[in-house]
Amino acid sequence: MKRFSEFAEPATPLDGAKKKLDDILNRDLIICDCKITESKYNENGCKEYAIIQFKEQGKDELFVVFTGSKVLIDQCYKNKDMMPFIATIKKINKYYTFN
Repeated sequence: MKRFSEFAEPATPLDGAKKKLDDILNRDLIICDCKITESKYNENGCKEYAIIQFKEQGKDELFVVFTGSKVLIDQCYKNKDMMPFIATIKKINKYYTFN
């Protein structure tokens, strides 16, 4: 019989200094990882939030941004297997999206 530690991945937080989403708009970023977690705040009908880990191009320092953006959460779900990738976060009207 296997030990739990042989097959389970430890739950670890994503490393990086926090940034605000509006501070990183319209810049090329290397999206390294993301975690999607249930939110205790259910604003606008969104029951989840994403923690997106990224680097700025040409730099090694990791950052994280927290968002309840449904569009970004959906894009993270659909493209998790493609990470890391280069993207720009755009604000279009009232929503954010990877571009």
